[in-house]
Amino acid sequence: MILNETYWDNRYKINDDRWDLGAVSTPIKSYFDQLEDKTLKILIPGGGNSHEAEYAYLNGFTNIFVVDLSKTALDNFKKRVPNFPETQLLHQNFFDLKETFDIIIEQTFFCAINPKLRPNYVLQASKLLSPKGKIVGLLFNAPLNNDKPPFGGNANEYNKHFTPYFSIDIMEPCYNSVESREGRELFIKFYLKK
Repeated sequence: MILNETYWDNRYKINDDRWDLGAVSTPIKSYFDQLEDKTLKILIPGGGNSHEAEYAYLNGFTNIFVVDLSKTALDNFKKRVPNFPETQLLHQNFFDLKETFDIIIEQTFFCAINPKLRPNYVLQASKLLSPKGKIVGLLFNAPLNNDKPPFGGNANEYNKHFTPYFSIDIMEPCYNSVESREGRELFIKFYLKK
């Protein structure tokens, strides 16, 4: 299974992006709405068309960064949000990033990478976060696919992956999922361990 830049770029080129809601997901929107500090440095990995970044930026957040392997996805975003700073659209691999962030927003990236890379994701996230940093967002709570994205999971699996580096503050069934994902998502907030 080769989930490289070519694979993802081709999926965006042929509009095979069924995971894309076409708008910010309700749980992420609600999370952004309660944040008061709009200068927080926030990363959205595997952001794709990144409706979450669009929503945050249009609501005054100034340090939103989107990283994605697909240039097509980032170009789609630039067309929709032409004033978004180009320096905050990172056409590269999440695993190669070296910057530091206050928050990582998890929205369909963890389920898109090869499940063998999940321990690497957790380690990389721990390196990218500032000392009081956190991962906030959504993880699927369903088996989904074994041979192609999206790959599912469950709370027990996520606990095993994340607890070496993160304290689990919240991992519970999402009460405000969009209808198509109702009953299949966990809302998460994981703090980097000191």
